[in-house]
Amino acid sequence: MSQAKHILIVDDEENSRMGLAQLLIREGYQVCCAADGQEALEVLRRQVVDIVLSDIRMPGINGIVLLNLIRMQYPDVQVVMITAHGEVNSYLDAMNLGAADFVHKPVKLSELKLVLQKMFCSSAQSLPV
Repeated sequence: MSQAKHILIVDDEENSRMGLAQLLIREGYQVCCAADGQEALEVLRRQVVDIVLSDIRMPGINGIVLLNLIRMQYPDVQVVMITAHGEVNSYLDAMNLGAADFVHKPVKLSELKLVLQKMFCSSAQSLPV
């Protein structure tokens, strides 16, 4: 990876958040974490983030509301929704609001790597030459 890509992980479950962060750091990504939607918005105000990986079910600002706020305030940031619940309505809501992709817990590193590679390749192709 020529330049480290910045990923924000948002999940209220500390073990999930920290485990995923460790995996992505080993893959060469710059990773920051937030325990909820409010904290995620604060991180986005302070630093550049390329992709947000957000759990859907969280107290306070849930993942769907966070996705909507990110789409309005940070339209260049891509969002991947993560859930252990797999409800069809949440999936449809997320995709209709502009989620870049959707993965299920427990997250398989091989699946997530493919999703991230696809997203970073498509954003690189859309950059002006």
